[in-house]
Amino acid sequence: MPAASISVRTGPVAAARIRCPPIAPAGYAGRTKDGGASQMPHQENFSLRIGRAGVGGPGRRRLSVMLHAPLSSPPFRIAYIINSMEGGGASSPVPAILDVLRRCGAEVRVFALTRRDGRGVAALEAAGIAVEIRPGGERDHGRALGWLLRRLRDWRPTHLWTSLTRATLLGQIAGLRLSLPVVSWQHAAFLKPANRRLLRTTRHLTTLWVADSDAVAALTADRLKVGPDRLMTWPIFRTDADAPRAVPWQPGEVIRIGSLGRLHPVKGYDVLLRAAAGLQRLGLRFELTIGGEGAERAALEAWAAEKGVRDVHFPGFVADPRAFLAGLHLYVQPSWSEGFCIAAHEAMQAGLPVVASAVGELARSVEPGVTGELVMPGAVEPLAGKIAAMIADPGGMAAIGAQARAMVLDRFGAEAFEARGRAVMERLVSGGAARTGAASRAVPRSQGRGATASSA
Repeated sequence: MPAASISVRTGPVAAARIRCPPIAPAGYAGRTKDGGASQMPHQENFSLRIGRAGVGGPGRRRLSVMLHAPLSSPPFRIAYIINSMEGGGASSPVPAILDVLRRCGAEVRVFALTRRDGRGVAALEAAGIAVEIRPGGERDHGRALGWLLRRLRDWRPTHLWTSLTRATLLGQIAGLRLSLPVVSWQHAAFLKPANRRLLRTTRHLTTLWVADSDAVAALTADRLKVGPDRLMTWPIFRTDADAPRAVPWQPGEVIRIGSLGRLHPVKGYDVLLRAAAGLQRLGLRFELTIGGEGAERAALEAWAAEKGVRDVHFPGFVADPRAFLAGLHLYVQPSWSEGFCIAAHEAMQAGLPVVASAVGELARSVEPGVTGELVMPGAVEPLAGKIAAMIADPGGMAAIGAQARAMVLDRFGAEAFEARGRAVMERLVSGGAARTGAASRAVPRSQGRGATASSA
């Protein structure tokens, strides 16, 4: 059960709010004025007298305390709609995200529009999260919408939460059809022009937009014209201080460089291979491992073989990214575009210095000379130069990696992750999401199903 809180007032001025253990009043069933079941959190008031010398002591004042039950009391059901259950990418942070939603009192179920490799399922099932996967493809949008509507009518959620463009567009239509508020993630710093036009046209069908980083929030406000009253930020990375740490380079070792990501042109791995080829021509020795699957794998392998780039490995999908990162000395992310980029932040969590393109949240997290180095996307020679400087001072890489680790643990720790997620949930529970957006005002809510209109 999620933590509750206490609001404290001591007279007309002093006030405080304190988190406290869960409050679960036995047999509580709130009622509205017309006799219907209430969905608002249970509240109970009591008071006592306190003073400077303790309870009942001299100078005592009346202390009023309001106990707040979990953020949402049943029924509060979130249908989390995602493109696929492919491993990595948008599915990797889902267990941590849904963990916060559930501890805020929501019941959650995942609806995937297609399976792909299905590698994202195991983590959800291990967390006890129900998953429904449509047995279809990626272009049969009409059938996907029909399946989604049938499953939602059967499960009867109170809110829809979408991730990635296809899931968002179909989720918006489903929300309109079923008179349900829609929450939508924005992950990508780059949107295909057609998708950008579609999302800008349908932006009012989403009642609350959630950006996965400050960088994406700024882009969402600009390109989709979403106002601050309908846009929140929840960085999707939750650090783990117990994650394996990379072992610093030791004299005599070959420097191990790595990267994780889809083998897709947007990741810029062709740029990294060209930089690696140039470094080897200068006589620098290192190993380069690029973990991940994708349509570009054969082309990348062929180019490396043709140009004689040595000690380059493509192991495919990496089932244990933490162990992979802990075995490196340097991490490189040469992407043309990124949103948050979980992999690079996981590398910093492992204590690795990061050389990255100055895109998305990387431009904010990678501080040149402190946590790593930045280059412009597509810049082969500057990328090679930054990597060469790291190789020239292998002992210094550990110090930079330690600073990178300290930064991500401070900025993206569990407490900060929880606070951002709870803020989004508080907006939903208060009804703030249901009252924003032209579409949500135009579509009447079914009785007992929509969020209550109130200020957020």
